[in-house]
Amino acid sequence: MAVGNIAVTVRLPLRVRVRELLDREQVLGPLFVTPALFLLVLLVAYPFCMALYFAVSNAFIGRPSHFVGLRNFVNLWQSDAFRQTFQNAFVFTGSAVALKLVLGISLAVLLNQQLWFKRAIRGAVLLPWVIPTALSTLGWWWMFNSLYSVVNWTGIHLGVMDPPGPNWLGQKYYAMTAVVVVNVWRGLPFFAITILAGLVSIPRELYEAAEADGAGPVARFWHVTLPLLSPVLAIVVLFSTIFTFSDFNIVYVLTHGGPINSTHLFATLARQVGLESGQIGQGAAISLYLFPVLVFVVWVHLRFVRRQAY
Repeated sequence: MAVGNIAVTVRLPLRVRVRELLDREQVLGPLFVTPALFLLVLLVAYPFCMALYFAVSNAFIGRPSHFVGLRNFVNLWQSDAFRQTFQNAFVFTGSAVALKLVLGISLAVLLNQQLWFKRAIRGAVLLPWVIPTALSTLGWWWMFNSLYSVVNWTGIHLGVMDPPGPNWLGQKYYAMTAVVVVNVWRGLPFFAITILAGLVSIPRELYEAAEADGAGPVARFWHVTLPLLSPVLAIVVLFSTIFTFSDFNIVYVLTHGGPINSTHLFATLARQVGLESGQIGQGAAISLYLFPVLVFVVWVHLRFVRRQAY
């Protein structure tokens, strides 16, 4: 302010100046984004960059490492365990995601009907997802145990199995079946609840119009429900595919990758090679082997969802 020919500067209190500074969008926006950006860099970007570095080096615990290019990725194909793991990952993911998709749609349609104790049933469906994975898998380990198997006891008493029943965790195909069953049991609530949310959002008028045109339950599901659910299904399948490919807890607790590498996945083999054997470079290469494939899958799914939305 100017009094006569003398300019007088009024100094505002610090609290007022800070408040005025925070009222500016160009200051407040970066201030809110900075903590999230810091966490992303610390917890995601840094470990990912370190994994990339180890994957192209001959890193071994306690020794200096050198750049070796893509040699780790090429050398992996000389390992019988890796080739078996590569096959296991696709069998495990394909069968588990397909079962979760079919059962999830069926369960969501059932939960969308008028049922007694509907809220209690919906809450009970979430139980497998709420219980810690390692704890629930230990329960399944006991149920599949060769000596105390509840599954075998039930099957024998129902007459569908001959005594003493299969050795679920000790034979190749039975072990893969067991880990797929546990993964489906664990991931089914995610499918069911997400698809149920999509079902609830479909307007009832569309079903009434289809019914007025003479469409039966199957036709209404095929021509009304399924097209409107396709964006939701694409997102659910995308997330489940990524999580199933990278599953670790279920296989590690149930079988440790055995018998004879028949249930190893990328995560369990990477742990065995990278941490137990000390070959960090090889372990990082195993864990990153499908990264380009998964990036492509994510890109295709997102393009599909964007087309459905617009």
